[in-house]
Amino acid sequence: MPSRRISPPPARGCKRFPAAARANGARLVTGAELRAAEFSAGRWRIETGAGEFGAALLVNAAGAWVDEVARSCGARAIGIQPLRRTAIVFECAKFSGAHAWPMASDAHETLYFRTETGRFLASPADETPSPPCDAQPDELDIATLIERLQAATSFELRRITAKWAGLRSFVADRTLVAGFDPRQAAFVWLAGQGGYGIQTCPAMGMIAAALVLGRQIPQALRDAGVAPATLDPRRLL
Repeated sequence: MPSRRISPPPARGCKRFPAAARANGARLVTGAELRAAEFSAGRWRIETGAGEFGAALLVNAAGAWVDEVARSCGARAIGIQPLRRTAIVFECAKFSGAHAWPMASDAHETLYFRTETGRFLASPADETPSPPCDAQPDELDIATLIERLQAATSFELRRITAKWAGLRSFVADRTLVAGFDPRQAAFVWLAGQGGYGIQTCPAMGMIAAALVLGRQIPQALRDAGVAPATLDPRRLL
């Protein structure tokens, strides 16, 4: 999976996760594009651009690429649809002292903005179908965003300091996917986070860990109404 050339500001706290993984014995490998995978004698053999790996169980958490990974592993696709979303960070001297503003969105959800470390982050809330790719911002989308900001607010956009695009991936019912594939042995789906990945990642991480370890999902999640059946990939196959 290629890395972005232009990255958004990191989410608060996200740097802790790789450090915690390493502290618990995980080995993080990058530049390891999947080339082939085979399940035989109760074990996966996985060929990648970074060498060959073996595992008793494979978790497919490849974002926009999950269907491609599934096909390489002999599983059926679940119909993931990556949707491109654009965002910018800009300066506005008129409101340079704003720090505690809430996030704001228009009634039709065609524009939202919020403060971002002394600047402002804004998006046209676009959802443009895209193949899995290293998404880049489209200049027309940025122009549309600026037009909407100027029409709906009193912002004075002096300088755009960052711009990027990312892929938000959904299945047909726009609900998260987590569970064992019904046909391919030792293959777990973890997909479809769409626009909710940051908010849901702690719970999804606990759900994935429970699946891998053969345990029930944590009681706190069940008390909150999380039911494994609503996440099961069988509903899509």
